[in-house]
Amino acid sequence: MAYNTETKEYTLDATGQKLGRLASQAAELLRGKTEATYERHVMPKVKVTIENASKVDLSGKKLDEVYLRYSGYPGGLKGETRGHLIERKGYKDVFTKAVYGMVPNNRLRSPIMKNLTINE
Repeated sequence: MAYNTETKEYTLDATGQKLGRLASQAAELLRGKTEATYERHVMPKVKVTIENASKVDLSGKKLDEVYLRYSGYPGGLKGETRGHLIERKGYKDVFTKAVYGMVPNNRLRSPIMKNLTINE
């Protein structure tokens, strides 16, 4: 089977869009599921850029959602709200966490995430 060696580049505009819908669209493009030559074990030649990340629609209680992490020690569960994360690190981390959770947890996850660029 002949594979396409050209790198396809996609640009998504976040202005007025919901975070989850945009993240799932980016994850689908990064996986290569929109390509005719899709195979789940092959790294696709796709780059995705998300523009205007700070203009995403985060209305209602979306800023109060909590990201949890565990240190491994007793009592080591820590949480941070999405609003606090945006103040501390910006919208880039919010999009990265959203897309990261939608990409499968296998050996391709890390190289796939390197093809995601987020501009605020």
